Amino acid sequence: MNQTLIQEILEVVEQAAIASAKLTGLGQKDEADAAAVEAMRLRMGKIEMKGKIVIGEGERDEAPMLYIGEEVGSGSGPGVDFAVDPCEGTNLCANNQRGSMAVLAASDTGGLFNAPDFYMNKLAAPPAAKGKVDIRNSATENLKILSDCLDLSIEELTVVVMDRTRHKDLIKEIRGCGAKVQPISDGDVQAAIACGFAGTGTHCLMGIGAAPEGVISAAAMRALGGHFQGQLVYDPAIAQTSEWADYTKEGNIKRLNEMGITDIDKIYEANELASGENVVFAGSGITDGLLFDGVKFESDCVRTSSLVISTLDSTARFTNTVHIKDGAKSISL
Repeated sequence: MNQTLIQEILEVVEQAAIASAKLTGLGQKDEADAAAVEAMRLRMGKIEMKGKIVIGEGERDEAPMLYIGEEVGSGSGPGVDFAVDPCEGTNLCANNQRGSMAVLAASDTGGLFNAPDFYMNKLAAPPAAKGKVDIRNSATENLKILSDCLDLSIEELTVVVMDRTRHKDLIKEIRGCGAKVQPISDGDVQAAIACGFAGTGTHCLMGIGAAPEGVISAAAMRALGGHFQGQLVYDPAIAQTSEWADYTKEGNIKRLNEMGITDIDKIYEANELASGENVVFAGSGITDGLLFDGVKFESDCVRTSSLVISTLDSTARFTNTVHIKDGAKSISL
């Protein structure tokens, strides 16, 4: 992992964002996802590295997804593991709503937790609250701690929660404390990362989302020095999703055990989900969001807005890129 590789990783998410954005608002979420996948795969193939997808969107037979175990890159150079979500928030992209982005996390070989395709209970909070809030606490307890850490009243706090039936009681508890709830339909990675920056208006992320996206969020929050914890959810009665309608708690536990996960109730810290010596997060907006704008198509160029967070040099780089079209005559500032 080096600065040259980081620049190429930025270009990977930029190209994926542009490919998806061409289908924004057309109601074609699967097509937008497939376009991002192919753009991401194509750009990764040009990088001098021995890359491997450790968290992807499916298995080998689920083309055109970047599948778990897929080798990417030239085949020579540094070993790099990737967790990818080429179009995070496919529904958001399809419906031209805020918060869709192309996103990935990268680390030295073996540096990312191979999260199964399960759900994960998550807690993200600003650096000031790192190690003080705890996912084992109630929402009420964590809001009191967060209030003290940020020197804000509970009434001034905003908590992002996925708008799901399973969170009915959580939302009721948060509001009962006086804090504000910002429900989101999809895309909790950007919400988690927003907790790491003051001024976003987002102070905490609570609740259950997808486990693979939890690893990507953890990589970013580790690099930012923010708080992130995750705990796998295997009980369908807790997940409350139609996708698990035919699953059982016992069957899911068996699946986890077969994947080598025997401590099924373990609380994972950010540095366990993203444990590599060098960890990089990269995201590029498909639609406008909390942290950056979406792709803008102009007559002579395409504009992307991105964020790269790296432990290599402890930086968070917000980047606006102008992709100049062939034959361009006039590029505005």
